[in-house]
Amino acid sequence: MEAAARLGRLRREAAEYYRGLRVPERMEEALNALFPQRPEDLYGELANYLSKFSKAPVICKLVGRKVLDGVGQPTLEVEIYCTVKNYEKRICSTVMATHSQISENALPETIEAGEKERNDSVQTAVEWVNESLNTMLRDLEPTDQCQADKMLGEYFATKVEEKKAPEKQEEEGEEKKEEEEAAPAAPALCPPDPKSKPKKGGKVKPIPPVEPAEPVLCGSLAIGGTSLAIAKAGATIRRVPLYLHTALLKHNQESPKEMTLPLPMVTLLNCEKNSPTKLKLVKEVMLIPSVELSFKQGIERILDIQKEMTRLLESPGKTAPTLKGISRLGCLTTGYDSLEQPLLLMQTACNNIGLELGTDMYLALNCAAYELMDYDKEKYEILTGTFKSPDEMVAMYVEMINKFPFIIALIDPLRKEDREQWSSICFALGSKCYLIAEDAATQISKLKPDQNINIAMCSGVVLKYINQTKVSDLIELSGILDGQRHITILGSPDGESSDESLVDLAVGLGARFLKLGGLCRGERVAKYNRLLAIEEELAANGALR
Repeated sequence: MEAAARLGRLRREAAEYYRGLRVPERMEEALNALFPQRPEDLYGELANYLSKFSKAPVICKLVGRKVLDGVGQPTLEVEIYCTVKNYEKRICSTVMATHSQISENALPETIEAGEKERNDSVQTAVEWVNESLNTMLRDLEPTDQCQADKMLGEYFATKVEEKKAPEKQEEEGEEKKEEEEAAPAAPALCPPDPKSKPKKGGKVKPIPPVEPAEPVLCGSLAIGGTSLAIAKAGATIRRVPLYLHTALLKHNQESPKEMTLPLPMVTLLNCEKNSPTKLKLVKEVMLIPSVELSFKQGIERILDIQKEMTRLLESPGKTAPTLKGISRLGCLTTGYDSLEQPLLLMQTACNNIGLELGTDMYLALNCAAYELMDYDKEKYEILTGTFKSPDEMVAMYVEMINKFPFIIALIDPLRKEDREQWSSICFALGSKCYLIAEDAATQISKLKPDQNINIAMCSGVVLKYINQTKVSDLIELSGILDGQRHITILGSPDGESSDESLVDLAVGLGARFLKLGGLCRGERVAKYNRLLAIEEELAANGALR
């Protein structure tokens, strides 16, 4: 009798439990909806029908690990696991690209110190992901990018304050000690700054001093890596590609009817600034296809030009410089003795295969001028032993663009500190070519709160997804740039990984250009292949503008 009563009670509880969740009603709806279809896999269709009533997936675990990037340097991988229909499931992972602030001509001990700092930063990032962030983000829906990035930003701000506290105490202690030890004395005149000493022959306005580089907090990769991994997980959960997920986040969940692919800036030549040859001004020579071409057609033309350029550089009895191999940017490496030499050689390569620069293909130059300043002379060293003042640099660029009108973009033609000359060059050349700030732009962390591009004038800014940059930061910054009529360029750092997410971000944000390097290294070619796939997908869906 007791067993029967217990069984009856369980049946009533079960019926009440299922009715409370509307299970009988929904099962009847599912069976009625599926019967006319008579699906071959009935239980599979039942599972699909009922899955829309299941709870939204939530993050249950983050895994951080140390991996290698495309040039064998350590970087961070972040994996996302979610609870999906009561089971733990691996959703996606992302591998962060790394950006070194150490210049090409740095001393060996500086390079060694930089490598140690990178190792320490990656190890700290792994600890942040596996410990604090893993706990903090548990049970968060990966589709809630805004909340995730808000939490990540607050966590990072706390870490910054933790680092500042002991440094501030140490500074205060040193100041107090100096005050106690200082004996009364007549005020001494400060020695003149050697970087701003007056020139002979009269007063010369000194160049603006170097602005200090933004300090990179050890472990900051964890913030960018986790934010991007959550964005990828959100796209996977919503069953849309990352580029569409990004566009939906930017446009407040309104799906764009059409999307435009960014124009690729493909690096063909990497000009070594430390080679025995004289030219120092140009770091990269890049090809930009005509807008009339599809991305696939543009890449095919660039590959043809690359083959012809390789033939010219390797031809016996040639007058061209020697080909030295493939750089970490995935392009041909060589050196030149004059500015005209690489431009004329590029023109020859195009003419040899029936293409015309300025019609079928265009050029962009990355000048990386911040690497050229001789602070003793207060001038840029554009060729070995040849120096030009900031004003003379502007005049030189004007002459160059007039002589070679197929150059439609200059990246970092001046240091960011030379704001007066930025205004001059934009006034002189702004209608003829894009003047783009990459390293000459204010750091991303300062762009957002300032709501302003801290450069006197420029056509656009290269944004890189590195360190503590979050997906929400890129979305907000691209909106600021759009509002100021600047163009957005997403750029690949020097330490690139095989992760293709940068391409999806560029398409979703509506970037005008995408700067990925050359077509010769796997981690860079993978991104071009991803852009090819997106072009095909958008075209097939009738959404390619």
